[in-house]
Amino acid sequence: MFAGMDSTMLAITALVVFMAAIIRGYAGFGFAAMAVAGLSIFLPPTSVVPAVLLAEIGAGLTLLPSVWRQTDWFQLRWILFGALIATPLGLALLASLSSFTMRLVISSVIMLAAALIWLGVRIRNGGQRRSIFSAGIVSGLANGSAGIGGMPLVVFFLSKDEETGRARATVITYALLLDIYTCTLAAGEGLITGEVLELAFLILLPVGLGTLVGSLQFARRPPESFRKFTLALLMLISGGGMFRALNQP
Repeated sequence: MFAGMDSTMLAITALVVFMAAIIRGYAGFGFAAMAVAGLSIFLPPTSVVPAVLLAEIGAGLTLLPSVWRQTDWFQLRWILFGALIATPLGLALLASLSSFTMRLVISSVIMLAAALIWLGVRIRNGGQRRSIFSAGIVSGLANGSAGIGGMPLVVFFLSKDEETGRARATVITYALLLDIYTCTLAAGEGLITGEVLELAFLILLPVGLGTLVGSLQFARRPPESFRKFTLALLMLISGGGMFRALNQP
């Protein structure tokens, strides 16, 4: 037994995060959404969310040197400003809501975000500071409560037809900085428990390997060809999470 799981559950957990990390390394987003949605089907969200965020910090550090110069620092400053304000509210939701509610909320948010990206939703005046700040607010709420702050940000960038490399770099840099901030707050709230640390340690190796594989694939070709597959997989996993939440006793 490790982190309260038998060998079969450990293997499933490693496979879920490895596949999610490949997509994150390739497309620049989707790791937390897929990992949280997949693991929350059989593990409590209060353990999954902080563990995934801790592992994502490790993955982000490996990608940071390759994306630093492409990051849009003007947008990132305003996004972080909004996210820093909203993340504590999201953490309060995570600490106070039941596992049933969190599973339903997490799956619903992921489903909605993926559907919006698929449908090509556009936001007017996306370049204005107010719009960028609002995107940070939404992302902070999603990150603190469900560990999926990158997904609303991807919706925002795609709604403006942002250049792929710049959007990917900005999301990766943002996710790393916000995850560090969120985990600091989570530790203060007592959410970083021994079980969480065990789970984070368990998934760190498959996350690192998957991120490396995905990043190498991105270097060979742009992620547009992979985007629809990723979104379809996100909607499939979130649909499974919603079904389980609605049908649990």
